[in-house]
Amino acid sequence: MPRRYSLVCEDRTAAQITALTREYGLTESEVLKQLIEIGLEQRERRPGSRLQA
Repeated sequence: MPRRYSLVCEDRTAAQITALTREYGLTESEVLKQLIEIGLEQRERRPGSRLQA
C-alpha cells in the first residue's frame, strides 16, 4: 500500500531538486522518489553504513 511522506529541506536542496526536474522533465515527486531509491540501493551495497543523527 503506498504511503505519503512530507519533506522539509534547505533552499539549496530544493533548488537542486528543481534543477533535476527541469533537466529530466520529471515532477518533483518523481525526482524525490528516484533519489530515495538510489540512496537506499547505495546503503544496501555498503554494509555497516549508518545514518547521521
